[in-house]
Amino acid sequence: MSASSDIAGSTDGVGLDLNACDREPIHIPGAIQPHGLLLVADAASLTVVAGAGDLETRLTPDWLGSDLSALLAQDIDATLTANDTVAGVALAGLPVAGLTERFDVTLHRTADHVLVELEPVEAEPVTAAGMLGRLNAMAMTFERASNLQALCERAATAFRQLTGFDRVMVYRFLDDEAGRVMAEDKATGLGTFLNHHFPASDIPKQARALYVRNRTRTIPMIDYAPAVLRPTGFETLDLSDVALRSVSPIHLRYLANMGVAASASISIVKDGLLWGLIACHHGTPKGLTPDIRAASATLASGLARQIRAKEEAETYRERLRLRAAEDAVIPKLATEPAPRSIVAALRDDLRRMLDGDGFAYVEGTIVDTDGPCPGKDDILDLAAWARTRGVIEPFTTHELSALLPRAEAYRAQASGLLALPLVDEGAVLLWFRAEQIEEVEWAGNPHKAVSVDPNAVLTPRASFESWTQAVSGRSRRWTREEIEAAHRLRRAFHDAHINQRLRLLNADLQRTLADKDALIAQKDVLMKEVNHRVQNSLQLVAAFLSLQAKSSDDAKVKEHLAEAQARLAAVALVHRRLYRDDQVESVDLSRYIEELTGDMQTSLGEDWAAQMTLDLAPVLVATDRAVNIGLVLTELVINASKYAYRGDAGPIHIILEQHRNRLRLIVADQGVGKSGTRIGFGSRMMNAIVAGLSGTIEQDDNMPGLRVILTAPVDDAR
Repeated sequence: MSASSDIAGSTDGVGLDLNACDREPIHIPGAIQPHGLLLVADAASLTVVAGAGDLETRLTPDWLGSDLSALLAQDIDATLTANDTVAGVALAGLPVAGLTERFDVTLHRTADHVLVELEPVEAEPVTAAGMLGRLNAMAMTFERASNLQALCERAATAFRQLTGFDRVMVYRFLDDEAGRVMAEDKATGLGTFLNHHFPASDIPKQARALYVRNRTRTIPMIDYAPAVLRPTGFETLDLSDVALRSVSPIHLRYLANMGVAASASISIVKDGLLWGLIACHHGTPKGLTPDIRAASATLASGLARQIRAKEEAETYRERLRLRAAEDAVIPKLATEPAPRSIVAALRDDLRRMLDGDGFAYVEGTIVDTDGPCPGKDDILDLAAWARTRGVIEPFTTHELSALLPRAEAYRAQASGLLALPLVDEGAVLLWFRAEQIEEVEWAGNPHKAVSVDPNAVLTPRASFESWTQAVSGRSRRWTREEIEAAHRLRRAFHDAHINQRLRLLNADLQRTLADKDALIAQKDVLMKEVNHRVQNSLQLVAAFLSLQAKSSDDAKVKEHLAEAQARLAAVALVHRRLYRDDQVESVDLSRYIEELTGDMQTSLGEDWAAQMTLDLAPVLVATDRAVNIGLVLTELVINASKYAYRGDAGPIHIILEQHRNRLRLIVADQGVGKSGTRIGFGSRMMNAIVAGLSGTIEQDDNMPGLRVILTAPVDDAR
């Protein structure tokens, strides 16, 4: 959708290569919007080497080659030094008098240049006290919102009052990277985009990255002639942080097609990720002054915190509902003599517990149902198919016919499925959700056919008339909390099964119970013996590596052996947890990382141990994924200890975060930063592990030092 100057816009259909938008170099346009001026000074000498805009008639004819401090009548070097500015961080300078107008000054420092934005002051800025009062009043309305939808509606009203634009929309990104207008506040007489969907191609990937980096962007008028950088040689200067940066021509046409004369956007960044946008449209030219942009960014930060609070409250209420339902169901599992009898007595409670429209219990050829369900033969077929998807984890889908085409015949009763195998009884519990034919209202037809001419030029969508698409074959989605409740229910059935067997055995013959206890004790002894032998073997290998390291005079060999010991420790730790935890199929990644870091602190020594800090959020992952993530963490810490501080000890910060179904593991240091490309065994191993996790690994400037980020799904999505 049209939210900012960095949106290229989608094509008129699917025939063109939409990825072309993702390749457009919007951060190096070589020009600025002409309502302001730009000066480019050498970072070392502060001599002006380039500029853009009508500098001769608005500032001074003698700008090129001038000393920046003299030109702006303020000590720029002292200002930069006092504020310790770094790349990506803007700094406000003192206002500057031009030939006929005054300018607000914004400074940006890059590695080689200092970029100075000059924006005309059109009116007296609001005082700090006045602006804080307005922001506080708006923030209080956010706090009083009862839910996320009400919060978005209040936000649209507040940002329209703050910016004065004709239309302000709160736009949220969805899981498929398309977007939806959650709330809208607009002038009387305008059409509405409320609840409209916009395809993911409307906002390219590189634009989304800039939204996180630059929280506010504005286009005071769309029909402008770009002011190019001069003299020549600065066409590829990176203007990522410059608010005056010129706009993609594709996006300007996109805005014109929407009937918009001016546009602005404010990013909603939650937990470091782009949650959505405040999109502003105006029918006549209109800008946002730097003070209003700063206030908008501050208000958006408060909105992001409230969004997080509302989402967490919604999750908490869902967990409370499920726990209450479990409390009504689980105690009854021990009152019936057999699983089928239990389900027959509780099938209505079980159906409502996980919010199913229908429910079925399948054991052999026996089928018991509650609510609207497919036919018996179809249920038996579904149960057999569900068993092939796994016998431990609950299986869920909200698009059953997409995975099982023959389910198309009964999609009205079962477009959604949650299957829970009961391993002990050989039975399967099935929850069905009915088809919900959803009418998705798009701002224009996202699938409109066009010519597939390979020489076609990428163009923005021309029509934004409402276009409704009926999406069939889908049901309501199963929430993560419902899937966790299914896990607990499976455990409860397992416990009930064990307890029932114990009662029957006790009633039949005490000796049988004693034999059973003896078998269990023997099993525990065997498991402990196996565990003991495995641990002894791991310790033996570790000792062998240590002896080899001591006996070797080759420093490189010692280093490789030490790294091997660290990797072995990561595997050994997971093995110990497997035999210590009840739930062996998954582990709390934060606890595992905490213990693994403790082992690494011991092996690295007290100097390193004192420098390592942890900030870990609880994340439940499968055991095999925990092993791989632990190996990646071990490799990253080894690299940091070897290269970040040239052998000396220094700070290493380890962070674990979760956003929806993705986790981020961050290892950051404050050392020398990235120096060259090292492709050794460890790096190749790490890259292979990351690929196996269906994740990505990125290196970023920690200013100072290196920040390495592993991003991967919490669950194995393959």
